[in-house]
Amino acid sequence: MTETVAALVAAHRAGSVSPAQTVVRTFARIRDHNDPAIFISLRNETEALAEAEALTAKDALQLPLYGIPVAVKDNIDVAGLPTTAACPAFAYAPAHDATSVARLRAAGAIIIGKTNLDQFATGLVGVRSPYGIPDNPMRGDLIPGGSSSGSAVAVSAGLVPLALGTDTAGSGRVPAMLNNIVGLKPSLGLISTAGLVPACRTLDCVSVFSLTVDDAMTALSAMAGPDGADPFSRIRPLAQMSAFPSNLRLGVPRDGQLIFFGDKASEKAYRDALDRWTSLGATLVGFDLEPFYETARLLYEGPWVAERYLVVRDLLASSPDSIHPVTREITAAGARLTAADTFASFYRLQGLRRIAERAFANIDALVLPTTPTVYSTAQVLANPIELNSRLGTYTNFVNLLDLCGLALPAAIRPDDIPFGITLLAPTGQDARLASIGRVFHADTRLPMGSRNLPQPAFSALRAGVDGDEIAIAVVGAHLSGMVLNGELKALRGRLLEATSTAPDYKLYALPTTPPKPGMLRVAAGTGSSIALEIWALPAASFGEFVAAIPPPLSIGTVRLADGRGVKGFIVEPTAIDGARDISAFGGWRAFVAEKVAV
Repeated sequence: MTETVAALVAAHRAGSVSPAQTVVRTFARIRDHNDPAIFISLRNETEALAEAEALTAKDALQLPLYGIPVAVKDNIDVAGLPTTAACPAFAYAPAHDATSVARLRAAGAIIIGKTNLDQFATGLVGVRSPYGIPDNPMRGDLIPGGSSSGSAVAVSAGLVPLALGTDTAGSGRVPAMLNNIVGLKPSLGLISTAGLVPACRTLDCVSVFSLTVDDAMTALSAMAGPDGADPFSRIRPLAQMSAFPSNLRLGVPRDGQLIFFGDKASEKAYRDALDRWTSLGATLVGFDLEPFYETARLLYEGPWVAERYLVVRDLLASSPDSIHPVTREITAAGARLTAADTFASFYRLQGLRRIAERAFANIDALVLPTTPTVYSTAQVLANPIELNSRLGTYTNFVNLLDLCGLALPAAIRPDDIPFGITLLAPTGQDARLASIGRVFHADTRLPMGSRNLPQPAFSALRAGVDGDEIAIAVVGAHLSGMVLNGELKALRGRLLEATSTAPDYKLYALPTTPPKPGMLRVAAGTGSSIALEIWALPAASFGEFVAAIPPPLSIGTVRLADGRGVKGFIVEPTAIDGARDISAFGGWRAFVAEKVAV
């Protein structure tokens, strides 16, 4: 059996293997693998087994991660296990699961243990921990990558099919490449960071390691969503993956801008990856990488180091020797930054964000090497800061620019070193990256992880509605995360995409109880583009849904920004008398958010 999340869930539901049997096998594999540096702490096996057995009383079809063993990076809280951030002097016993962990459990996952990391998630190398250095199962002399070293190794070595990491500067992408697995770095705020020991709180995100893109998206879907416990979480719908686009445009750096530090094998592997994209039908478009390099330099040369300092400030004062020497050197620099330095960097970053937005104006995603080269453990221990910095060449700018990313295996070099690429896109484009990334990964036909597991048979995704489904555009309380969204889900609706109308509409706040919006079509080009979501409903459910719509709302044809027409909510013209024109907000969600803020 191919041990992906999808295959294991199917086996559990079919009864060919039970969640309890999978848990027993997981602990046996951890013992047999015998690398004490992968996990900092493990759950009691009897306790985990009892949790797995209790799942059989639940509806397996409602649990997307039914019986899946999961490893969690040890800067994310798991109730019952200490959180150390790889610093024994910092350790504490959390009273609750982190929101991300709680949502995985609710989806049927079984937490196995807490994994090793570069201390306080500061590093891309995986060697800065008092708990040891996990062996890279792909090639023993290589670093495992960091900071999420243990999580990536656990997936690559087949100990668990799914693991959580974190990503601030590349910690969820660099280890993925070095271990020949998938690393998903979601949009900031998509997964709650409540219960996460921060590295840079404004830039942190929980990331996912898995064998396939589809598995990573299953986990992301289970965890995504706003959280009142996290002021940095965002109300952002997660669309479904879709078919590979026919007009995909991928950004590649202009000639001479890529850096490989003399690594000809990685340079060739990247060129080969670009050839693969071209064979898949993508058009490669040159863009200027220099502003992205400048942004990357801000991460450790600018005020964001002060965020790392804040986490360890008390420990630096009371017990500096308890902090890894390299981590101490990096974080202590944050104490010397001034408020003026901070504001100057924020101003420059805002300008760089505008430049990045223009770069994405005519491309769907960037495709870059995940790292420019690789290093052995011995090399990194001899030159820890410079070589670590080189590994972040194509990762350090990503969260500063509010991009989402997907790290994919691309090749195994002739020297048996894995090489990978990363797709990057503006925030909110997670599903689009997954839709194209899964096709690329399947096309490589690479084995998964370090155990030479064959990739599962590739299954193309349906584009848009399927079978008897009907698409419907919603603009108000039926949007994701809003009060009536549950009605769509109860009718077996599925989110297709978040988009906007052509600039031919006005949006009004109707004087109703409860408040609701009305969208009215006006003369072409004289209105506004209104944010909306498109959902797919089974035909029978569509009829039931439409029958329940109260006047003055009705269903008509809504014209989208790309020219498509779709059924959606509109309002009768007579109903706008006395209603407030809220078109300037660009959508109901933004209007409601301002009301709440006031």
